[in-house]
Amino acid sequence: MNITILAFGIAKEIFGNSSVKMEWRDGGSVKELRHSLQEKFPGLKQLSSFMIAVNNRYADLDEMISEKDEIAIIPPVSGG
Repeated sequence: MNITILAFGIAKEIFGNSSVKMEWRDGGSVKELRHSLQEKFPGLKQLSSFMIAVNNRYADLDEMISEKDEIAIIPPVSGG
């Protein structure tokens, strides 16, 4: 299956686009996706942290991803 991953902030610069498509197996976990993204986009390893959101909420690492899910990379945010 193909999934689309939305990118925000610095993640958008690392991806070189506001979203990327990638082949994914149905039932793969958020933890596996995180690892795959870091392998494909080594710049993600340089971030102090980043979160993965699935269907507009922060996802647990053991959550499974399906083709219908909306996935987003949320980089660290600072503010004042």
